[in-house]
Amino acid sequence: MSDARRCLGEILLDMGCVTQDDIDAALEKQINGEKAKIGEIFVAEGLCTAADVTSALAEQFGMEIVDLEGLEVAASVVDMVPQEQCRENHVMPIDMFDGILTVAISDPLDLQSLDNIRFVINCQVQPVLATREAIDSAINRYYGARDKYKDQLVNFDDSQISQVDFEKIKKDAEDIHNDDDAPVIKLVQLIITEAVKARASDIHVEPMIDRVRVRYRIDGNCYEMDSPPKHLQGALIARIKIMATLDMAEKRRPQDGKIPLKCLGRNLDLRVSTLPATHGESVVMRILDKASISFGLDQLGFHADDMRIFRGLIKKPNGVILITGPTGSGKTTTLYSALGELNKPDRKIITVENPVEYTMSGVNQCQVNVTQGMTFQKALRAMLRQAPNIILIGEIRDEETAHIAIEAALTGHLVFATLHTNDAPAALTRLIDMGIAPFLVASSVQAVQAQRLIRTICPDCKTPDEALDVKRLKSVGLREEQFAGKITYHGAKCEKCRQIGFKGRKGIYEIMVMNSRLREMCFHKGTTDGLRDQARRDGMHTLLDDGLRKVLDGWTTLDEVLAEAKQYS
Repeated sequence: MSDARRCLGEILLDMGCVTQDDIDAALEKQINGEKAKIGEIFVAEGLCTAADVTSALAEQFGMEIVDLEGLEVAASVVDMVPQEQCRENHVMPIDMFDGILTVAISDPLDLQSLDNIRFVINCQVQPVLATREAIDSAINRYYGARDKYKDQLVNFDDSQISQVDFEKIKKDAEDIHNDDDAPVIKLVQLIITEAVKARASDIHVEPMIDRVRVRYRIDGNCYEMDSPPKHLQGALIARIKIMATLDMAEKRRPQDGKIPLKCLGRNLDLRVSTLPATHGESVVMRILDKASISFGLDQLGFHADDMRIFRGLIKKPNGVILITGPTGSGKTTTLYSALGELNKPDRKIITVENPVEYTMSGVNQCQVNVTQGMTFQKALRAMLRQAPNIILIGEIRDEETAHIAIEAALTGHLVFATLHTNDAPAALTRLIDMGIAPFLVASSVQAVQAQRLIRTICPDCKTPDEALDVKRLKSVGLREEQFAGKITYHGAKCEKCRQIGFKGRKGIYEIMVMNSRLREMCFHKGTTDGLRDQARRDGMHTLLDDGLRKVLDGWTTLDEVLAEAKQYS
């Protein structure tokens, strides 16, 4: 008798959700013909929540509870169980491991639904618990987009793509909401529109062996979306290539193109790149929003001290200011924002970029085109004959470009340029390794700024942490007086941030301003570690230092900063 399963009412009573009178009343209703289960009666009368009943069921049957809201389910797992089967039986597949499919159910005694799933997929099934509302919500989330595709795409024939008139497609590309009967066109429209709504910076269309994976990069991280049917792969990629004026017949070489369009009332440019892969051409569309660059330095996330230093640097009459960091660290945004402050009628500004991502009024922007002989070097030499005050070089990639940039700085020009190094001190040794004489580097470089982008906590679900993690804060070098009285925060996840907990990104910065000591070390080919130590003694805040300031200011989380900056402290 000691192993007998406890009654659900008894467990809820122990949980403090119901009273004995509530249990007796519910049992009386069942005796009088009420067909609802006792948990359903309690929920209907507002005595407890569906989550309370699920917790009680988990204890009663010794089962695991899953949070479907915070769970990412692979498309291959979703595809294992037909949508109709999930909706009819109120089950949601969530994982497949070692031949066993884990499914979420709301009723542990609904053995018939489990048998139905076993029969359909012909494999073992492991049930876990979730509320019915959470299961139905997950079904809508993972299968819902397929409902949108279904009517438009199920009867689509791949041969239709050859019948599409090119001029009609070009006109259609001008406004993504133009009505068109071709299902594949509406599919591309849907993918782009949903990406813009989600604030995505990139759209990845990746052919897999059994599906077409669509992912959006949001705030630096990739998130998988609903997969279009595999049989539409050729038509989908061909449609994108036509819009980007790429060669439809060329499938063995990479191609680059551009799609200008209007989406949700915003003028966008989609920079398209195709790459031949094992199961078809992989396509990436970088979304360039012309409105998103129209902000000033105040919105980039500079700490007050760093803002004062940076504003002083960009007002210098000459010299090289280097912005370093990996791809996607916001270097272009920083440079454009700086040019926005310097863009006055009395100054001539010329840029050479590959490609020109955003058009700036009042700035002469040149785009590199190697196939037509327009290289960085040729563009820079021609620019110097245009008598500019300020020059922006999209990227220093080789010795010749670096030499021209330094010569321009030494002849009275203010030069902004980007360089791919992990931190600020490494930029000086990188230039010397390229072949630039140390005395030229020491005399021309005014400052180097390294940066990263970190996700900021969603303001709509920003929640204080219960307590400071003192041990971790000390382990990253903070002293007790630095975090005394401070509050750290996290994102509780909400609809506004798509259940991520973060929304938007800001920069963390490391600004190394050259002085006599650093110039002397550079002249004698000092090491990166030596330069960093000296710069820190002179007051430079590292990427980690700046990130920790923003954790204590409540902008972001410690984990987010450590993921981006721990190794560069």
